[in-house]
Amino acid sequence: MHTPIEAPAEPPTTLGEQLLLLSLDDESGTAKESAKVALAISAASLVELALAGRIDVTDDKVSVVDAAPLGEPALDSALAAIGGKDRPRKAKDWIAQLKTDTVARANTGLVEKGLVREERKKVLGLFPVRRYPEADGSVEAAVRQRLDAVVLQGAAPDTRTASLVALLHGAKLHRLVFPDADSRRVVAAMESIAQGQWAATAVRNAVKAAEEALATMIAVTVTTTVIAGS
Repeated sequence: MHTPIEAPAEPPTTLGEQLLLLSLDDESGTAKESAKVALAISAASLVELALAGRIDVTDDKVSVVDAAPLGEPALDSALAAIGGKDRPRKAKDWIAQLKTDTVARANTGLVEKGLVREERKKVLGLFPVRRYPEADGSVEAAVRQRLDAVVLQGAAPDTRTASLVALLHGAKLHRLVFPDADSRRVVAAMESIAQGQWAATAVRNAVKAAEEALATMIAVTVTTTVIAGS
């Protein structure tokens, strides 16, 4: 049996922030696979809240079991939104609703933690855009090291690393992390990790719901993009 890897000491980041770091080009600060990453970041907020014991997911319905804030703005905002509904809603509905806010807060979080810097430019001198080039690459390097150890080398993951793998797998972001590795091997390893017994039932339910919602939503996004480009 493999011993779970020890996550190296690094500034605390949310799973959503880690996903965003993995997607940003270090030099230009542009995001790769932005549509998929946005959905994955939103789904990550649900997984984080389940990891913290704040929500429960039963039969794909999300409900708050502990409304106490966590002190992380992105997660507390999501928790407040979920707790403000009288009836439980599906994970897919929350991923869609929370997407814009969670992505914006992930960007802000990385800037405030000194991991990226914000650059504002105008395309063609008219259209304002924001870019987030790397300011401190240590956290992304540590995240990639953990993913490499778990996915390519077979180390047993800790709960947060396994959750990140499941989110990447559900959003079909394998190439974002392992562009040069054998795709079939990477996909098979990520799927095995995502389906593993590495967390309590409540967390596994949340991860499964998020993963299934991502697969459905990304399939719709890809189909819409193809049709629009035809």
